[in-house]
Amino acid sequence: MRKIYSQYIANFQGLSREIWLLSLVTFINRAGAMVIPFLSLYLVNEKDFTLPQVGWIMTSFGLGSFLGAWVGGKLTDRVGYYKVIVMSLLLGGLGFIALQYLDTFIELCIGIFVLIFVADSYRPAIFVACDAYSKPKNVTRGIALIRLAINLGFSIGPMIGGLIIAKVSYTSLFWIDGISCIVAASMLFMVLKPKKVRTTVEEKLVVKYGNPPQKNGPFMLLILIMILSGVMFVQYFSVVPLYYEKAHFLSEDLIGLLLFLNGAMIVLFEMPLVGWLERINVSKTMATFWGMVFLALSFIVLNISAWSGVLVIGMVLMTIGEMIGSPFSNALALELSPKGRKGAYMGFYSMSWSVSHILGHNGGMNLVDSFGWDTTWYVVFGILVGVSIMSWWLHLLLKKVPLPVK
Repeated sequence: MRKIYSQYIANFQGLSREIWLLSLVTFINRAGAMVIPFLSLYLVNEKDFTLPQVGWIMTSFGLGSFLGAWVGGKLTDRVGYYKVIVMSLLLGGLGFIALQYLDTFIELCIGIFVLIFVADSYRPAIFVACDAYSKPKNVTRGIALIRLAINLGFSIGPMIGGLIIAKVSYTSLFWIDGISCIVAASMLFMVLKPKKVRTTVEEKLVVKYGNPPQKNGPFMLLILIMILSGVMFVQYFSVVPLYYEKAHFLSEDLIGLLLFLNGAMIVLFEMPLVGWLERINVSKTMATFWGMVFLALSFIVLNISAWSGVLVIGMVLMTIGEMIGSPFSNALALELSPKGRKGAYMGFYSMSWSVSHILGHNGGMNLVDSFGWDTTWYVVFGILVGVSIMSWWLHLLLKKVPLPVK
């Protein structure tokens, strides 16, 4: 155990003070974002919206995420990551507080869109900041630390949020979310200053190699895989919490504990699992394939029994799939990106997640409303089986295609 612990800690040694500060701010921000996992429950239980209406509101979430990530990347290049991060946190905090005062369907569609647009401009900026404050050999581990902070925040936040809803009210979450974002912005402003980067004329002249992303067949197949699997995965953010409550009669605090299990497993086991898979030379494409398989199994087990214990089994299977699939598919996207075009390629990869939000919540809500829970899980399982086959096809395809110039 001591050896395992030492190996785990060694993954994060040598990272700069600034990276740890960014991770702390990210943790505060994500732990405070406890409204998001309970948003569908809030819209149904407190606002009395129908499932199709909730689906359209969550589609507004996805549209805001899509445009926010794109604009955030553009602004990061123009005004710098520091200003984008601070303004995203500050305005996002005010947005969370204001959201509780919106009542009508149209107001909430617009409000959610604007809030997530502002909040997700944070995403590209935080990774550019990570690159700025890291030595070249530490960039990947710096990103891993920020991902760890995100998942730790997302695991603790829903657990606390569920308890707050059960003991106090939904509206108190909006205040806590808003204040935590403002605190994170204030902390960043006080303890972290933007790094001045000197760029030579030679460094500005970037030579582009290879095709743009839309003309790279294997890469676009990966994007299609990410969109389809993402559409299924986002059910865990909206449809699945409703399933826990409506079909298994779980209270919000128990739902928060189930969501906590996902984040806790990622924090404890993702780095050792990824390290082990790398040591046994599992390819990135095969890891992506197995990630899809486990995600598919996490949905089909929900139809095996009415026993609520299958919910835990499903969450464990989903988390294993996420731990295997997410880091390796991200690394695969980078590997397929030619020199001088990495920004464009990773922009496509990031926006695939936003497209999943646009399509997934609405599709899932309408499926449940029209056909019920069991049929929905069979449909999701069938689609993920198809995605797994596509991942295997990508694996075979890349055996025949040379990697791009780095």
